[in-house]
Amino acid sequence: MLNFLPGPILYFISTLLLIINTVLWASLISIGGIIKLLLPFTAARIGLTHIMNRFMWAWASCNGGILYLLADIEWDVEGLENLDKNSWYLLISNHLSGFDIAAQTYVLRNHIPMLKFFLKKELMYVPFLGLGCWALDMPFMTRTSPAKLKKNPKLKGKDLKSTRRACKKFRNMPTSIINYVEGSRFTAEKHARQDSPYRYLLRPKAGGIAFALSAMGEQFTNVLDVTVLYPDVFKKDALVEVMHGRLHKIVVRVKVLPVPEVDNKRYFSEAAYRVDFQRWLNELWGRKDEEIHHLMLKHNPSSEHIIEKPSPSKHQ
Repeated sequence: MLNFLPGPILYFISTLLLIINTVLWASLISIGGIIKLLLPFTAARIGLTHIMNRFMWAWASCNGGILYLLADIEWDVEGLENLDKNSWYLLISNHLSGFDIAAQTYVLRNHIPMLKFFLKKELMYVPFLGLGCWALDMPFMTRTSPAKLKKNPKLKGKDLKSTRRACKKFRNMPTSIINYVEGSRFTAEKHARQDSPYRYLLRPKAGGIAFALSAMGEQFTNVLDVTVLYPDVFKKDALVEVMHGRLHKIVVRVKVLPVPEVDNKRYFSEAAYRVDFQRWLNELWGRKDEEIHHLMLKHNPSSEHIIEKPSPSKHQ
């Protein structure tokens, strides 16, 4: 391990290794995607997709090797024993850092199908990343703004239909879709600005889950409720900390939940129905917040990291 080196040197080494790792595997995946375009048979395309998923597995595994070099990390992981690589999962998680994706793909890589994301169409043009995600069949969405819908009501439902078309290829291969339901990573500033009713979480947004369930709900075997926590650097950016060799604990909890039913027509047309679905998510997030609190007390009871419980009025 290299954690005896000064932080700035570790940061330089980790940046270089992460770039090489990402460029290498994203390039191989992209080449595979171009070849897949030329293949005339569905079975051949599926076979090549399996190979490209193994490339993503290799990327995640190499990230784990880089972590081993950078820091002496203690992993506290529970809930992997009930997972199945031949199932279809909708994974929902809290979001603390840009490091979450690397940590979660590494932990889950041998237990569920490799994670896929619903991505904004603009990300398709990011070098290496966009082409690699496209080659892995990750759905790129063109979200229609409320202003455009008001001008042209015929566009209503177009986003969902295009996403359903993109997700049809997942019927032939077990798939895991991840959704960070808070919409952005946790920071103290965002937490205060939202007047969040939770100690360690931002307010969850039900729209993304409902969109995913509407697009391919009948395909999902289960919902995975994943909690990720870096208790020794909770109020700092975990990505920066790990690249300096200063992150020493990673906690992951996985719970297998039944897939909630979503009536597409009612969700997108009835406010009361959306409120009920949001209430289900809020209750789930309340339990997650309590779990994180107990984990913080277990791993890092320092008062500077423990956040006081908000007043009950915030839950209303």
